[in-house]
Amino acid sequence: MKEIKDAIAALEDPGRAPTDPAEFAALPLPESYRAVTVHRDETEMFAGLPGHQKDPRRSLHLNEVPVPALGPGEALVAVMASSINYNTVWTALFEPVPTFAFLRRYGRLSPLAARHDLPYHVVGSDLAGVVLRTGPGVTAWHPGDEVVAHCLSVELEAADGHGDTLLDPEQRIWGYETNFGGLAEISLVKANQLMPKPRHLSWEEAASPGLVNSTAYRQLVSRNGAGMKQGDNVLVWGATGGLGGYATQLALAGGATPVCVVSSEARAELCRRMGAEAVIDRAAEGYRFWRDEETQDPAEWRRFGSRIRELTGGEDVDIVIEHPGRETFGASVYVTRKGGTIVTCASTSGYQHTYDNRHLWMNLKRIVGSHFATYREAWEANRLIAKGRIHPTLSRTFPLREAGQAAHEVHRNLHQGKVGVLALAPREGLGVRDHATRERHLAAINLFRTTPDAAHGDAGRHDEATPRRGTASRTEAEAA
Repeated sequence: MKEIKDAIAALEDPGRAPTDPAEFAALPLPESYRAVTVHRDETEMFAGLPGHQKDPRRSLHLNEVPVPALGPGEALVAVMASSINYNTVWTALFEPVPTFAFLRRYGRLSPLAARHDLPYHVVGSDLAGVVLRTGPGVTAWHPGDEVVAHCLSVELEAADGHGDTLLDPEQRIWGYETNFGGLAEISLVKANQLMPKPRHLSWEEAASPGLVNSTAYRQLVSRNGAGMKQGDNVLVWGATGGLGGYATQLALAGGATPVCVVSSEARAELCRRMGAEAVIDRAAEGYRFWRDEETQDPAEWRRFGSRIRELTGGEDVDIVIEHPGRETFGASVYVTRKGGTIVTCASTSGYQHTYDNRHLWMNLKRIVGSHFATYREAWEANRLIAKGRIHPTLSRTFPLREAGQAAHEVHRNLHQGKVGVLALAPREGLGVRDHATRERHLAAINLFRTTPDAAHGDAGRHDEATPRRGTASRTEAEAA
């Protein structure tokens, strides 16, 4: 591993010669590497405990694991940094099911896929790093390329996925439903997961947007989601969370008006610093959409809708970015304008949704399911990062050995935006190649780092929308 670290460290020299792919291809691969894992023989360790009592620090381990064999169409990447997404929290809690069921199913697909069915699972669905090796058939990427990776893994042997790759019957989320994820020193990815690393960002900044930015892009901007247009009003639950921070930025950049829902005044101020004007602090205003465990309160939906209209000049929202699920879904359906769209990508407060269907069918509203993004959507989302139109929401970074603590902070919502994890990068701030662009956007890049409660969030809150009632869905809100 030392030769790899030294070669990547040399990239920091601004006077260096252009990267030589042959030089990186000649670097010896280690037999093993350090990776954050969960273990198949520990999947019952939290049996009988409610979700809020489960602790990712107990189930996430830092192990030395063998470097996987490289197959056709794949790449091995030296991981400089990664980040915590909510699917890593679900993996660590073994909710809603242990991920070893996903790996076992994938392993039955082919001898190549059988590599993934192991007694340990290397987790993580983001990375920024340097390509070390490419497999047969890979022509677009070369050893030495500085890359980020999106998390869509597809086979595309069936016709179903060739209009929308999310419809591929063998679609999976890398590092969640596949092995060899990004919370590690080396990762195995498909070559069509790779994208250019934004040159003005450090390794940890570049690693943080991938999953949530792409998810928000598909939900909000893409024709596969809501197809947002200029002038739309967009309700964003948890607007300073991992997903919500990008949804807010995308709405602002696209000429829409985000209506940001948060859980504290500090988070409301962060929304204003991003440029949002319509902000609801639901904790201060005391919204309670459920009277008890079984009964919702339509009067609270109406009060919430009235507050939205106060902020939008009398208009209802055109689009709702839904990810809390059970707690908020009834309210989301109610407050959406006639003909509007509710786009859901997760259910962090419970995946059994209840709403009054009269408000849906009689007002011609639509509910759209959205799960991550296609390669093209992820590429476009990354392009906006590279152009400085959208910025990272990184608030804090941990070393790889403390990935369990990082996941714990996301699980307990003791954070804002995204939480990063350094892998091979020895410290923060490395990997910047375009200093002029960085200087122009430095305040926005550091926005979530410099907000007073960014490092510690709202202690005791499980979710920006509301405390959890149930378990998470398969998809990523972050808020995925």
